[in-house]
Amino acid sequence: MEKLIITAAICGAEVTKEQNPAVPYTIEEIVREAKCASDAGAAVIHLHVREDDGTPTQSKDRYEEAIKAIRKELPEIIILPSTGGAVGMTAKERLQPVFLSPEIATLDCGTCNFGGDDVFTNTVNMVKEFATAMKEYNVKPECEVFEKGMIDTAIAVANKGLIDYPLHFNFVLGVNGAMTATARDLVFMVGSIPPGSTWVATGIGRSEFTLAAVAIAMGGNVRVGFEDNLYVEKGVLAKSNGDLVEKVVRIAKELGREIATPQEARKMMGLNRK
Repeated sequence: MEKLIITAAICGAEVTKEQNPAVPYTIEEIVREAKCASDAGAAVIHLHVREDDGTPTQSKDRYEEAIKAIRKELPEIIILPSTGGAVGMTAKERLQPVFLSPEIATLDCGTCNFGGDDVFTNTVNMVKEFATAMKEYNVKPECEVFEKGMIDTAIAVANKGLIDYPLHFNFVLGVNGAMTATARDLVFMVGSIPPGSTWVATGIGRSEFTLAAVAIAMGGNVRVGFEDNLYVEKGVLAKSNGDLVEKVVRIAKELGREIATPQEARKMMGLNRK
């Protein structure tokens, strides 16, 4: 099997310090969490940014500040900005990180329930708009899919020439109100993507490590981090994103998978370092 690419989603847009004091808000805290995740074995940092008080933002300037600060500490790490932002943000707000021309960014490929009364809106025209902007700025999309229909949307958009093959997918499973995160679900999703695609599995909440183990055994890649789960085990808060990455590394070693460096991950994902 190929080496395992680990992505650390270090802060997200929704989790708070009230839930776990280690959740990063400030630029300094974001750099701290990026470094501990990298030191533990993460090749990719999935990046949301916050204002210093924790308010989620998609500000281009804030992203630029955070990316420069991470790069100063971790020059080789892959930085994967979010265009999902937070529920309720406009498309114009969400697109801002793309204009910095990162080598890769998320592309959410459909609308879904997002727990409670929240709906995460991504119309087909929005997907096309975001994909067009990414192509213009030479950004590889990570196609975020929460259920199988979103895979079909990603393929349809790619067939219109708006996303280049091979595709790269992130299966986000276990969101309250969307698709569950069982081994059956992951096998079905992986079997639904075009040959030659690369993929990563993200299990939300209590699904994080069970889905990670299945993905590792299947030869896929894994995302963990505070955005998705705040606990290193039942009832025990993680002290850092590094704790969560370290646990994936331990599982991978037990299953015979080596860990990819950022340079190796970049080659595997078909990225062009700018």
